[in-house]
Amino acid sequence: MKSALMMILACVLAAAGTSSVAALFSINLSLTLDFYASTCPGAAAKIKEMVDEAVQTETRMGASLLRLHFHDCFGCDASVLLDDVLPSFVGEKTAPPNDNSLRGFEVIDNIKTEVEKLCPGKVSCADILTVAARDAVVALGGPSWQVPLGRKDSTTANFTDALASLPSPFLDLSQLVTAFADKGFSTQEMITLSGGHTVGKARCGLFRQRAHSEGNIDPAYAAFLQSICPGTDGVGDDNLAPLDNSTTTDTFDRGYYLSLVGKKGLLHSDQALLPNGGSSSTQINTYNSFLLGSVSFFTDFSNAMVKMGKLTGPAGNVGQIRTDCRRVN
Repeated sequence: MKSALMMILACVLAAAGTSSVAALFSINLSLTLDFYASTCPGAAAKIKEMVDEAVQTETRMGASLLRLHFHDCFGCDASVLLDDVLPSFVGEKTAPPNDNSLRGFEVIDNIKTEVEKLCPGKVSCADILTVAARDAVVALGGPSWQVPLGRKDSTTANFTDALASLPSPFLDLSQLVTAFADKGFSTQEMITLSGGHTVGKARCGLFRQRAHSEGNIDPAYAAFLQSICPGTDGVGDDNLAPLDNSTTTDTFDRGYYLSLVGKKGLLHSDQALLPNGGSSSTQINTYNSFLLGSVSFFTDFSNAMVKMGKLTGPAGNVGQIRTDCRRVN
């Protein structure tokens, strides 16, 4: 039932478009690379140490931290980390794109605890999450990039915005282009950021329709997915399949794009980037090229992540430095 509800909500949002929320985001121009140079110089090393440890313990956690950051941005203010305080406050964790889906909150909690010991009240949860996402990608074999810092933690969260702002896994290409354009991203950047699906897994409820009803899917791959995800709604909804069907599902590389060429994109929105498979996308062809593919994808992904990390809410970079990432001070 929950997966059916998510699909209905996603289709409603897709039909309505996302232009109504475009004005809710702007670029944070106050960030700097050396923001903690004097106030907490050991923060970066501590974050990396703890992310490395978390990924070594559970490889999947690397993808979970990247996804947690993605769902916090378009806003990048740690609003996604806030717990509900019922009945007075409903945050973003229970919004359909996040509920029973996002992971890694405990890792961020643990990092925050250790960073607070180093430098009490100095490093925001939003910055910790942004740096942790970068370090998670590196831990999985992906690129590194410089992370501008100085974000504040939001003192509120918005269930409705979380529902409306995050691209649905059921969107077609034109809808994906619009959803990302509303946040200032080009079609090329959208395709690049989608490459984050080279790691991680998705639940059956998100790919059941693709596995059982869509035509632009490799038959053997469809049969494999059907063995994991029965066609009956509510049966096996939490069964998992890797987003990248290549042989390197736990490595951050260009394998995701190779899957698309073979019509083995897991989600509808994945295969939407290359609806007919083959080699109809110049950008994806470049990423799949033997000589330049990895370098090109890593460079583009790094640049797009820096850009995404600079998004902020309509009021700009305002808020606080939470002592506990789950609640306001």
